[in-house]
Amino acid sequence: MRAVVVHGAGDVRVDDRPDPVPGPGEVLLAVEWGGVCGSDLAYWRHGASGTAVLRAPLVLGHEIAGHVVATGPGVDGVDVGLRAAVHPATPVGAEPLPARLAGRTNLHAQVRYLGSAAFDPHTDGGFAERVVVRADQLRPLPGGVSTQHGALAEPLAVAMHAVARAGDLHGRQVLVNGCGPIGALAVAAARRAGAARIVAADVAPASAAVASRMGADDARVLSEGDTLPEDVEVVIEASGAPGALAGVLRATARGGTLVQVGNLPGGEVTAVLGDLVTREITWVGSYRFVDEIADAIEAMAAGLDVSPVVSHVFGVDDAEKALAVAADRSTGSSKVMLRLGEPA
Repeated sequence: MRAVVVHGAGDVRVDDRPDPVPGPGEVLLAVEWGGVCGSDLAYWRHGASGTAVLRAPLVLGHEIAGHVVATGPGVDGVDVGLRAAVHPATPVGAEPLPARLAGRTNLHAQVRYLGSAAFDPHTDGGFAERVVVRADQLRPLPGGVSTQHGALAEPLAVAMHAVARAGDLHGRQVLVNGCGPIGALAVAAARRAGAARIVAADVAPASAAVASRMGADDARVLSEGDTLPEDVEVVIEASGAPGALAGVLRATARGGTLVQVGNLPGGEVTAVLGDLVTREITWVGSYRFVDEIADAIEAMAAGLDVSPVVSHVFGVDDAEKALAVAADRSTGSSKVMLRLGEPA
């Protein structure tokens, strides 16, 4: 089978690999679609994503969907042909979470994630024609949700988790700063959560336009002279740019809430944070998700249209080009999708 494998910084290849065989409790998924994420780009560009450094070749990809082609011993209730997305996380070790973190499985001290070099050996991802996953990682797709959109359930789950971290949004104004795929999906998630008015902001006109199509009432282009609104009760910061923090904190209302879902750099950065104190802002982090991937699929089945975030589609043999387009914001890229296989 073919798989998209990063061998080091600037070195991604479409390799031939043996077809995997499902073991006890596992299924073999024929992957149809994969979405390119920022971590995939980081491994390709830098040979690392945050503190996770490549030590060996790694199959990229954790945003995937496809159909089951085989099941391993002990798997019941999963039929061959089942269309499904995949929850990419596997907590490591049997130690339970402390009571204060009950149910927050995304906060286990160690979690293996598809397409991650955080552990050695690495955890290969799903940008392959076939992938083995545990049966309990499958999230079935209803008839009205395509496998292409099913592959977007993972980033939509990240956005929905961030929105949930903000608390009740009914009747409230929301600012989403940074309108890449997560920010654009956060706009849709905030709308679904009952926000009364949503302002989206980005430096790229194309990204602001996507946010508008995803439901923003007002999409602002900061590079063209637009400014952030003032005194917004809830702000979702999705850019991950330290230089944006001063303006975002100033836009947050006194006593307001700022949710940080954009990944900030792991090293030292310079940022102006004074308003965090003087405005008594509640600044909370948002990391991946628990099981909002099921909520994401339900939302899509109920009519949430994620198609505006899909900007480019490439076949598996053009994987390097797909990564290059996703990394270059001048292309107007949002979510770049890889077509890895055909439907059943």
